[in-house]
Amino acid sequence: MGVSATARTVEKGALVTRRIGYIAFASAMTLILALAVPAAGSSTKSLSGSVPPWATSKNYRSHTSASTNVGFRVYLGWRNASSAEALARAVSDPKSSSYGKYLTPAQFRQRFAPTQSSVNAVKQWLHSAGFTIGFTPSNNIYVAAEGTAAKVEKAFSTKLNNYRLNGMTLRAPATSLRVPSSLGSTITAVLGVDQVAQLVHYDHPDAPPAGAFVNAPPCSDFWNEKTATGMPEAYGQTSFPYVECGRTPSQLRGAYGIDGLGLDGSGQTVAVIDAYASPTILQDANEYSSRHGLPQFKAHQFSQVVAPGTFHHPEKGQKQDPQGWYGEETLDVESVHTMAPGANVVYVGAPNNFQDLDAALNHVVDRHLAQIVTNSYGWNTEFLPRGFITPFYNIMVQAVAEGIGVYFSSGDDGDETESNADGVRTVDWPASSPWVTAVGGTSLANGPNNSYLFETGWGTRRAILTDNAWVPTPPGTFLYASGGGTSRLFAQPAYQAGVVPDSLADYFGTGHKWRVVPDIAVDGDPNTGMLIGQTQTFPDGSVQYSEYRLGGTSLSSPLMAGIMALADQAAGHPHGFANPAIYALAGSGAYRDIVDPATTLAVVRVDYINTVDDSDGLRTSLRTMNETETLHTRPGYDDVTGVGSPDGGAFVNHV
Repeated sequence: MGVSATARTVEKGALVTRRIGYIAFASAMTLILALAVPAAGSSTKSLSGSVPPWATSKNYRSHTSASTNVGFRVYLGWRNASSAEALARAVSDPKSSSYGKYLTPAQFRQRFAPTQSSVNAVKQWLHSAGFTIGFTPSNNIYVAAEGTAAKVEKAFSTKLNNYRLNGMTLRAPATSLRVPSSLGSTITAVLGVDQVAQLVHYDHPDAPPAGAFVNAPPCSDFWNEKTATGMPEAYGQTSFPYVECGRTPSQLRGAYGIDGLGLDGSGQTVAVIDAYASPTILQDANEYSSRHGLPQFKAHQFSQVVAPGTFHHPEKGQKQDPQGWYGEETLDVESVHTMAPGANVVYVGAPNNFQDLDAALNHVVDRHLAQIVTNSYGWNTEFLPRGFITPFYNIMVQAVAEGIGVYFSSGDDGDETESNADGVRTVDWPASSPWVTAVGGTSLANGPNNSYLFETGWGTRRAILTDNAWVPTPPGTFLYASGGGTSRLFAQPAYQAGVVPDSLADYFGTGHKWRVVPDIAVDGDPNTGMLIGQTQTFPDGSVQYSEYRLGGTSLSSPLMAGIMALADQAAGHPHGFANPAIYALAGSGAYRDIVDPATTLAVVRVDYINTVDDSDGLRTSLRTMNETETLHTRPGYDDVTGVGSPDGGAFVNHV
């Protein structure tokens, strides 16, 4: 979003994400955590990177009304930030004598949190500028405030304008924000003055629309159970497997070899972070469990939490999609429960789908609500204002220091080259952070009796059956793929050294090695995705529980989080940030190495045009698999599936 914008259009029951635009990355090659830069001859300092790259004269529409109410957060940096990062590396490195010696939130605050005097100085300045002061979390990482656009312009010495981007009108400063010189070393970023956060997306491309979504028959219970015959020729054949109806819990657990291990995640806690909160999530999850042989949530095993201070938000978001996020929450919660039915699940929902996701993550970390956190959202690029990246980066350092493993979906648009107007290859943020485990997606094939047949890298192109021909000629139009690639911001972390090929680490030929995404992969292809159960509203006005297939790396991340809950249970302690342990097993039997299939694989999928029944007709398409753009599956580590997919007890008991 580079900042590229995300547009969603419902297409035959599929929510397809598209991105446009990008920013030149030369100035973003190195992440600068201290963003305040002196301005010569001035009593203020500029916050470098506080102007979004789309805030240009070309996109200008109008000056923001002086009376517009603006809610924002002023972020403060960690004290001794380099020491905090060194500690985070040590406690997560199995080779370190400090491995597993995590800090409590109180200990982290004592050593690294901004001082109360720093917070008070920021509050005093904001108050003197006429702002209403809001919430500050216990780790003092930000001060929330709100006021009119006129006050923002005066306090930060800038002008606020409205810019048009991908069908939305977004506010942004015309020039870098400025803060008093006395606070220049204290303030690292300001979030909310611009509206870049509205470009967040959730990572499942086949989400249902606000109304009901129903899978159309025919579909298979397992790979190639039903075959579409007499189809137009493609790849030298006229018969193809029908897409599967949706992975059940027994199929997923069987495929990944976790049944029979005697583990259910008991005693472990997984947090799910999304926006909003489905009002029927607990009854839906319990109904789903009862239908598919899982134990229902026990009393106090599931909870929904909203971070303090986030409900009071002065602005109406322009891209609110609560019902779409209900499907996201349902997928995440039921996926974790599928793999670790004994684990506690804490759902933390931000009150909007843009500005408060970082506050929700901070709430989980600073309260240590869980040992594992799964996040199925992100931005389709790293090309974001550095001031926007810094707060997330700092929160994740605290998470690692406290022994919390943070998992992020790697994204659903492959290398992004077909998803933005300029064809620029980029990884997604925050999946590219060196402090998170980026989970990619595979296409998983089950055999009868829940057996594992194979996996490919997830990438799909589509051709539609039109007048007895596939249009366009197969493989057809790019739809979606597991996110991956090489970062332009973060240097290669030590855990990737010697595992990630140099051809990937220095993909852009800079002479330096960079972070590569993803780290590991699990089923994510919507055509081999998971069957989930959710209360939906049907065209006749009825509201009822129903089930449908859903995928994306939004599925991959919570499935992996559930598997890690089993690994924590087996180890008797949290793995915390697991990447060093994950890469230490690279090339071993702990993983299934995902490589290109011997022949081209494709499946036939039938969809209701109106998403619920055949009254408006059907659409038949050929979905060609393993179409991963410039990313490629290959022996060993690759930029589609990372080190591979976890292989049952060999992974769970040894990671």
